[in-house]
Amino acid sequence: MRVLITGATGLVGKAIVKQCHKKDIAVHYLTTSKSKLTTQENYKGFYWNPSENKIDTGCFEGVDAIINLAGATISKRWTPSYKKAILNSRLQSLNVLKEALGKQNHSVKQLISASAIGIYPDSLTNYYDENSTEVSSTFLGQVVSQWEAAANAFTSLNINVAKVRIGLVLDETEGALPQIVKPIGFGMGAAFGSGDQWQSWIHITDLARFFVYVLKYNLEGVYNAAAPNPVTNAELTKVIAKTMYRPLWLPNIPKTVMKLVLGDMHILLFESQRVSAKKIENKGFGFNYHHLQPAIEDLLQ
Repeated sequence: MRVLITGATGLVGKAIVKQCHKKDIAVHYLTTSKSKLTTQENYKGFYWNPSENKIDTGCFEGVDAIINLAGATISKRWTPSYKKAILNSRLQSLNVLKEALGKQNHSVKQLISASAIGIYPDSLTNYYDENSTEVSSTFLGQVVSQWEAAANAFTSLNINVAKVRIGLVLDETEGALPQIVKPIGFGMGAAFGSGDQWQSWIHITDLARFFVYVLKYNLEGVYNAAAPNPVTNAELTKVIAKTMYRPLWLPNIPKTVMKLVLGDMHILLFESQRVSAKKIENKGFGFNYHHLQPAIEDLLQ
């Protein structure tokens, strides 16, 4: 089997490549950086530039499926121009792929596109599964909605489409966890706002395994990529502090303070989405990390 991955050199992409190689799945990858091009037996790079509509179509050769992770990071201040970059980078990537596939003979049968649980509205009480049709009115909700619509367009090419709605990804070196760990390490940790907002999290290894599972069984439709036991922000902070043997003594950080510091991006810390993992579990997928404590111990110790 051969898979084409966009965003293969990012946090999630690197973990998926590792899992693919474990399963003897060869990887083609697209990169906007010519310095990251490499050719190995089971890992071959191809150049593209979605903003200029450029793609080396050799990337599709012998490929059975595409895993799409391309898109500008959301962990950067959301100025009006950067908001455009967040949306356009996601839509352009999918449009370039679709256009190129539509113009040639190819063997691609499946598209697995990254998505996000930010599509669900902020709620302390709802428990969202994949049948929920409500879409958050926030910037993130609108981005995810358009991102998924662009992925769905691949069905017109007779390609099966799966959308993986990713929760808070926990990794020891990249993403949110090191940022949460830093102040706690200095004894300055605190929960955000009321601390009651739900955090639907997933260990990076489980997330990579999740994508490869969807690939292996050619699954279609929407899947929530979050561990079966979400926690509140206060609980997340507490578990990290306990694992690091650090005290928590500061009062919770008010929303107004973080809004001043981060602008619109502060919603990443205060939005509450509690999501269900039942659908993927019913398909036979087993999480290695169901509960937060063992996941945090694995990553921090």
